Amino acid sequence: MVPSGRDALRRFLASGGEVVIATGRMEASALRYYEELGLTGAAILYNGARTVDLGTGAVLRSRHLPADAWKALLDRFDGLPEGVYPVAFSGGEALAVHDVPQLRDYARRDGITLRDPGDWSALPPGEITKCMLIGDPLPDLDIPGTITVRSEATYLEVLPVGATKGAALRELAASRGVPLEQVAAIGDNPNDIDMIETAGLGVAVGDGHPEVRAAAGVVVGACADGAVADLVELVLSRAGEVAPA
Repeated sequence: MVPSGRDALRRFLASGGEVVIATGRMEASALRYYEELGLTGAAILYNGARTVDLGTGAVLRSRHLPADAWKALLDRFDGLPEGVYPVAFSGGEALAVHDVPQLRDYARRDGITLRDPGDWSALPPGEITKCMLIGDPLPDLDIPGTITVRSEATYLEVLPVGATKGAALRELAASRGVPLEQVAAIGDNPNDIDMIETAGLGVAVGDGHPEVRAAAGVVVGACADGAVADLVELVLSRAGEVAPA
């Protein structure tokens, strides 16, 4: 996180606001950002399939791939294009049966450990939070009971129907009694679009995907140029704490 964004979020927290990170990452990967910011509450993880209180470890919302959908995915694994490898997530673990540079790079980037389950069939059907395909070219998948999102150019995520950042945000806001009109969300990739459209203030970063910029009500600066700081300034100005720039 760029220093200006980190400092702006701390200022927002000090003003009485709440920060929730919504990400495709798992618990272990998101936790470092919460520790950096001093956050202890809810995080929307796995692109909306799971919401967890990272302070207590309590699972607030959880969705899983239907057992039949997982079995259908297993049938597709042997026919994946060369250079494309699956990662499954279950019970807070990331699982992979291939030890290849692409997956090692992914694990290093996200700060996680990949465990080899030995055989995909050893995993209990109905307990898979999501499956990710990493590589290029990514296949087109149409499996009943699932949705797919491209969180990055070489990441295809297979999620249960209803597992989106927007759905998780709506449920979390309702559980807190917070009107969506009082929620701001910022994103850069297509998996952020429904969250941006759900929030009262939906913001895209300036160097985000064109579809995200088109969906957002406001476009701020590029990520490296302090997009999060721009968002905080906008939110606080609308709340009357600071005069608009």
